[in-house]
Amino acid sequence: MPKRLLRPSPVRAAPEGTTVEDRDTGAGAPEVGASSASPGPSGSGTAGWQQRRPTEPRSADGQAGDATHNQKGKPKKRRKRRRGRKVFARDEARPQDNRSPVPGTAAVLAVEPKPSAAVVIASVVPTPRPEGTRRPPVHELPVFAALDLGTNNCRLLVAVPTRHGQFRVIDAFSRIVRLGEGLTANGRLGQPAMDRAVEALKVCGDKLRGRKIRKARLIATEACRSAENGVEFLERVEREAGLKLEIIDRQTEARLAVSGCGSLVERDTQGVVLFDIGGGSSEIALIDLTGRRSPRLANHIVSWTSLPVGVVSLAERFGGRTVTREIFTAMVDEVAGRLAAFDGRDRLSHLKASPNFHLLGTSGTVTTLAGIHLDLERYDRRRVDGLWMDRDSVDRMVEKLVGWDFQQRCANPCIGADRADLVLAGCAILEAIRAVWPSERLRVADRGLREGILSELMADDGVWRNDGRGRA
Repeated sequence: MPKRLLRPSPVRAAPEGTTVEDRDTGAGAPEVGASSASPGPSGSGTAGWQQRRPTEPRSADGQAGDATHNQKGKPKKRRKRRRGRKVFARDEARPQDNRSPVPGTAAVLAVEPKPSAAVVIASVVPTPRPEGTRRPPVHELPVFAALDLGTNNCRLLVAVPTRHGQFRVIDAFSRIVRLGEGLTANGRLGQPAMDRAVEALKVCGDKLRGRKIRKARLIATEACRSAENGVEFLERVEREAGLKLEIIDRQTEARLAVSGCGSLVERDTQGVVLFDIGGGSSEIALIDLTGRRSPRLANHIVSWTSLPVGVVSLAERFGGRTVTREIFTAMVDEVAGRLAAFDGRDRLSHLKASPNFHLLGTSGTVTTLAGIHLDLERYDRRRVDGLWMDRDSVDRMVEKLVGWDFQQRCANPCIGADRADLVLAGCAILEAIRAVWPSERLRVADRGLREGILSELMADDGVWRNDGRGRA
């Protein structure tokens, strides 16, 4: 019986002069929803789909060309993909020559830009995909946006969904505006503070209008919530920046903070006290995970509170530049008195001794402590977000900060002049929280309300619903 001839699989060659790039845009920019401290997904990276790079068959000596037969005319198997090269061949009709695709088809490439603080998505042509592929190019993914106008910061995130429960940020903006400056003394938002906030919001408005946004949520928190002229200010924002913001209540703020940190709570965790130390208020949520776990961490909140005190309001009351140990102790006592009035503070008492109980902090205070703990020469979110700190490490960092004067705080790259007068007020709130819920471990989250908003918008829109792997 004659031997069967093995024909090589046909391939498609890229048109002459075409530049092909590997889609490795996730390098150095982990997906939100996944812990930076954990290994990232393999294979497709964070882009949601992978660039398939055409190649040409190679002869026995490694040169490109028609290598179907050797010199004796015997059939030769096509060489397999080389390790380390993202090279794929599609099972299509064999080209008539090595440089031209089948008539009626085209080798189309879509190249995605690297993510940055302000990303512009280039106009690209869709790449034909095999049937059943659920990974659309990034320009076809729905775009969501979240804006958080707080007492101290104005922050915007624009993102597209990736694997289940996660998304990739394609644009971002953050600016310290100190909207709540003077609010504690006057009960009103000051004119310079409002001017700063409006200018920042104009930048956000331009970014949002430059994209096709499927859904967005724009919120304002404690400063606008408590100021006599908060609503009046938001009317000005709508007129001048073209943005309509909603003032959310404290319970919603606590829930969004929890939703933003869901992926940092590991599967074996039984109990968590999550806290968000803001500029004008501090939200605390007690989370019990001993029962059947829901995909939404916020569904496990058993008790919560919102303290009407944050780093700005506390620093204005006690002073932030010159903080003696006596002043620091007085700040801790002020917050402790407010926590003593929290009726639900004991809802996790049965778990506090468990090794699977911990604190989870999402605020500039804890990220600053983490940066100092790591002795960073420049703040690096990738190293801070998801970091674990033990009790002794937190004690040492707080003690170090209390011992620094204002100029020393300004000189630290993880604090800087913008936060030097606020960081000790944040440490005082942290110490009061740790006294009520002592824990051997604290996990640091460089994420919060905006990430919670995006997670809820995407889940409600169903972008992850129909894919077992979670791809939109």
